[in-house]
Amino acid sequence: MKKNKKRLIWWLIGIAAAAAVMICIYCSCRPKTAVGSKKVELEVVDDQNEVKTYSIQTDGEYLTDVMDELTKTSDFTYQGSTSTYGLYLETVNDLTADFNKDGAYWAIYVNGEYGQYSADQQPVQDNDDFKLIYEK
Repeated sequence: MKKNKKRLIWWLIGIAAAAAVMICIYCSCRPKTAVGSKKVELEVVDDQNEVKTYSIQTDGEYLTDVMDELTKTSDFTYQGSTSTYGLYLETVNDLTADFNKDGAYWAIYVNGEYGQYSADQQPVQDNDDFKLIYEK
């Protein structure tokens, strides 16, 4: 019986150590934000392929910070819902993308590359070019 308890304790120690290593890896590899003033451009491409461009000087660290500032200073609007993966954009500039209806969604592009993060987790760097594109 004592042997089984020792084995269980070692398994728990091993799992805890593995979890600590995973947390350290995540913390060192996660996207970094830039502090201070940044010039950012945000383009919105709607379902008719019409483009609306917004330029802003911001101290925001994440894309949602930029989007929140734009809602206060321009005609830009957005709505979304939060999930375990972050903010899911549902409506941009009064155009709703309903994936369940027709497979449409708002894609985020960062400097020409498909975004890897949700809007609330996407870091902002100086001279970043963001695109929100209505896609099916």
